[in-house]
Amino acid sequence: MSAIDSTSRPQDEPSRSRLRAETPPAHYWRRWVDDAAPEDAAEPGAGEPVEMTSQSSTPPEPPASSVPPRAPVAATPAELPPEPVDPESPYRVLIVEDDRGQALFAQSVLHGAGMQADVQMQSDGLLDAMRRFRPDLVLMDLHMPGRDGMSLTMLLRQQPEYLHLPIVFLTGDPDPERQFEVLESGADDFLNKPIRPRHLIAAVSNRIQRARQRSQAQQAPRPSLNTDTGLPTRTFVLQQLGESLQRQGRGGLFFIEVNSALSLRERYGYAVFEHLMNQAGRQLAAAASPHPVARLNDNSFLMLADSVDEATLAALAQQLRDGLAGHDFETRPNEVLKLRGSIGYTALSLGFADAGSALEAIERAVLQARLKSDSLAEYVPAQVDDDAPRISLEDGQFELAYQPIVAVAGSDQAQYQVLLRMRQPDGSLLPASQVIPAAELAGGIAQIDHWVLEHALFVLAERQAVGPSLRLFVSQSPRSLARESHAPWLLDALRARGIEGTSLVIDLRLSDALIHTVTLRQFCQQLMPAGVQFCLSQFEPGVEADALLTQLPLGFVRVSSKYASAHADPVLRDQLRGIIDNAHRQGLQVIGQQIEDPQAAAAMWMGGVDFIQGNLVQAVGSELGFDFHNAVL
Repeated sequence: MSAIDSTSRPQDEPSRSRLRAETPPAHYWRRWVDDAAPEDAAEPGAGEPVEMTSQSSTPPEPPASSVPPRAPVAATPAELPPEPVDPESPYRVLIVEDDRGQALFAQSVLHGAGMQADVQMQSDGLLDAMRRFRPDLVLMDLHMPGRDGMSLTMLLRQQPEYLHLPIVFLTGDPDPERQFEVLESGADDFLNKPIRPRHLIAAVSNRIQRARQRSQAQQAPRPSLNTDTGLPTRTFVLQQLGESLQRQGRGGLFFIEVNSALSLRERYGYAVFEHLMNQAGRQLAAAASPHPVARLNDNSFLMLADSVDEATLAALAQQLRDGLAGHDFETRPNEVLKLRGSIGYTALSLGFADAGSALEAIERAVLQARLKSDSLAEYVPAQVDDDAPRISLEDGQFELAYQPIVAVAGSDQAQYQVLLRMRQPDGSLLPASQVIPAAELAGGIAQIDHWVLEHALFVLAERQAVGPSLRLFVSQSPRSLARESHAPWLLDALRARGIEGTSLVIDLRLSDALIHTVTLRQFCQQLMPAGVQFCLSQFEPGVEADALLTQLPLGFVRVSSKYASAHADPVLRDQLRGIIDNAHRQGLQVIGQQIEDPQAAAAMWMGGVDFIQGNLVQAVGSELGFDFHNAVL
């Protein structure tokens, strides 16, 4: 039986949105690749280039197969994770092409190589076809009626389930700039017409093979023990924590931080420091037994004790601290060292929504433990003030406001800090300092951060299209930045709108950065290639804070608002100068905020600050009309 019979359909027949072919056995495609057997290499016509045009002759019929075609898969909702793919199943390719002759040609070539190939001829039905057919790869034509291939690619990349799906373009456009735009739109590769069948099959199959291997690696169960330390893995302990919270278990969670990590690394070097931390982990595991201990990052560990009486948590924290402090750690032959640790802990009965919120609680507790003489601190939830006004995120309406950030030496660069406001039903405006805590408590901070970024990107794209460049400073919470999809979404949004990455600066609060250094560094590293910049806000000097200036890829530092009164306080004035000198040595630019009067501005200028913002320059407003050209301090 012929899988494709193009002669039975008149050329003037209305285009169908989908064409289907039978499928030869799995791995039949290997006859086309470079390491195929010699007898396969002599397949007639396999090496001849074929022009993929609508004038092509009727595509050859693929050989019949004893393996029945795979049944169509029901549409999968976008919010559900993709089902695992059998690595032995035939490769699935969706051909997005409005020219019926070209579509049938590509379908026949891929079908003859043992792949399942479906054709989508109308751009409007692409998402429905994707969810129905669930392809391993999309073969996209550049020129489509309605929405072109680049627009469709950007549409797919906005869907989380298609973020890493291979997309390959077929194009006859020889312009290298056009090909560059294709890749910028989110495609993985492009193939120039005319294309040899062998080349088409090899390009498609190799990309699908790599994508499946990556997917299998991500889905493979991770070992529960770290082979380097012998401790349970962080993933394993966090999974155990999540399960304990789901069953509303009791017990406690402990965050153990080895003190003076920066000094230890600088004194002994990375190799000895790693050896010390591995020893510390084993010692903590011995002190915590039988409860699991996992290494979280460079100098911190996580211990879960979900089977103990919560009245014993303080004693258990002391046991962990003493077990670490009472051990001699070997650094070099005949040289031993004592390590001290700070420990934050919490009871699991406080009703944490998930493992992330419990981890955030003990991270905040360990910050308090650093300041205590016994180096121990229990997490205590913030008390709700019954007399405080209630904030309803559902009833309010979010708005954005802007405040200029002006160069003290003058500059034409227009730049603003983006500030979140919420207008309540009675018309009053609530500042971000009230809205953000309420959003974090309600679990809606990620949605708010996404909304703020979306609107900021819209403003940047609009301004870039009609006028001079604009730079916006946008605050984001660490909980949003920790989401795996956040950085890829932002990169795709910048590309889709044609926004220069240097026009966006992500504000990172110092208090958050001290707790979430590893998470923030990973996020920054993903965005740096696009030119996105970062600002450490509310900065005050300290050992850990100063270290962040080298640990994070920053471009700006915004000093704490308390330094606005440095002109009246010699201690603050000296601290401000130290901050500015240190930042400039690191190649960073410094912003002074909440500048309300000329004396404060003069102190900032004399200290060497690069930018100022505050009511002296211009109050917060809803417009972007400040005259930067004539603004000189």
